[in-house]
This record gives sequence, C-alpha cells and structure tokens, in this order.
Amino acid sequence: MSKKDNLSRGNFVAVKVLQKLFPEPGRLQLIHADLGDAKVNKIFAENAFDAVMHFAAVAYIGESTLGPLSVAGNCCLDHNISSNTLVLLEAMAAHHVKTLIYSSTCTTYGEPEKMPITEETHQKPINPYGKAKKMAEDIIIDFFKTNGMAFMILRYIFNVIGSDPEEHLGESPRPALCEHGRISGACFDAARGIIPGLKIRGTDYKTADGTCERDRIDITDLVNAHMKALAHAKPAKLLLDHDTFLSSRCRSVKEFVEACKKATGVNIKVDYLSRWPGDYAEVYSDPSKIRRELN
Repeated sequence: MSKKDNLSRGNFVAVKVLQKLFPEPGRLQLIHADLGDAKVNKIFAENAFDAVMHFAAVAYIGESTLGPLSVAGNCCLDHNISSNTLVLLEAMAAHHVKTLIYSSTCTTYGEPEKMPITEETHQKPINPYGKAKKMAEDIIIDFFKTNGMAFMILRYIFNVIGSDPEEHLGESPRPALCEHGRISGACFDAARGIIPGLKIRGTDYKTADGTCERDRIDITDLVNAHMKALAHAKPAKLLLDHDTFLSSRCRSVKEFVEACKKATGVNIKVDYLSRWPGDYAEVYSDPSKIRRELN
C-alpha cells in the first residue's frame, strides 16, 4: 500500500507507528508530496496502483471562513480540494487506474430543512469547505461519465472519533491545529491536563441546550466502510454514486463534555465562546442505504 501525503495536516509519528507495525519491504510506502504538484503523474508512472482512496483536504470549517476572501477561503479551498482532485483524476485516467473511493462530507448538504440527511437530501453548502467538496464531487461524477471509472463518494460528518482497537493510533493533531480540532480530542486533552480547558463555540443554537448537535462515527467503522466500498466498486459499472453514513444518533456538545467528565472523573474547565461562522446547529443522517448496499 502506498500513501501520498504532504503531511501539512498529518502527523509523522503516526507514519512511524504504522511502519513499525508493518515492516515488510513494500508493505507500506509513504510518498511525501503535494497532491497538486507535478510529482503526481510521476508517482503513478513509477507504481502499479489498482485503486485510489482520496482523503486529502484542508478540512476545518471554521478555518475555511476566516481571513480575507474567507481564508483565501474560496481560493485556497478550491485549489486544495477541487483543483487537486482534478489533477489526481487526470493522473488516474492517464495510467488506467479505474477505481476511486472519495472521502467527502455531509457539509455539502448545508442546513437541510429536514433531518435526518439521506442521499436524496438536496446539496446546498453554506461555507467554503462544503462548496469546494461539492465541486470535487461534481468533477468526479463527470469523469466517471467520460472515462468509465468506478467510484464511490462517501459523505460523513467531521466528527470521527476513537482509536484503532489495539490503541496504536488515535487522535493526535499537531498543536497549531488543535483550535480547529474535534471536540473529542479537546475533551480528553483537557482531562489529561495537556490543555488548560475546553472551548465550546456557540451556545445560542436552536437546540435543546443551545450547543451544536452532531452525529458521530467511530474510526474503525469509517475504515470498514471504505474497505467495503472498495470491494463493491467495479469499473464501467456504477453501483453507487454516493452514500451517507453515520450512526443516526445525535448528541449535543454539552452532552459529550458531560460524558467525558463522567468517564474521566475530571471536572473539565469550559469556556463558552461565540460560534464559528458557517457552522450548523444540528446534523445527523440516516445510514440505511449504505448498510443495505454494502453489507
């Protein structure tokens, strides 16, 4: 297996852990490169790939709405997500790699009028990140129509939590990115004293306790879903164009924090701040379709 990453959002410690677990020559290859540069075509020329799983993205919603032009929001994200996806697809087509599993996001749905989200929910993204991911999806679908590729687009919320069952790897964002990270990692960092307390963004949402309500998915379930998607994808035959998956159970940020306090026995210090621009009050999905078609 080859992994291509510029590690701008990654953690090289995780790579070392994996290389130690799988030391056999050729078992795990890290190619340090940017998805948008000229190395992509060379990488495909030098390796025989059967399929591609595309996870790369600048993925923090709050970050995508900051700064001039929204963090160069629209400009930076269109390049990082949409343009880079096109570079990848062109390399796949040139080297006859016909299968793609694309990791997308339920952020492409925006704030639907009705919950839960299903595959039939209309996509109306309201922030630069969601718009860029929607554009990447459209590019992939167009490529399928003209190149006979097999693809599956898996949409899920950013609330992926947990570690692998053997606890070799877990959430470990670099310090500079912790401000934009997941509530789960922040909760446990606060409980362990790694950070002085927890910052909750937004207490005035139209929810039961005023904080965001989210569905969450364990990392092991996410990995299994991608592996099943890969097993079902067939070139020149469209089985699924996209699937939405989560647990279909919604919990608020406050509920999550209280559960963390109870589990750790630590009275975590909490600061309540203004909400992130472009964030949603409530998001959860109905995963019936993916359960039915991939199990």
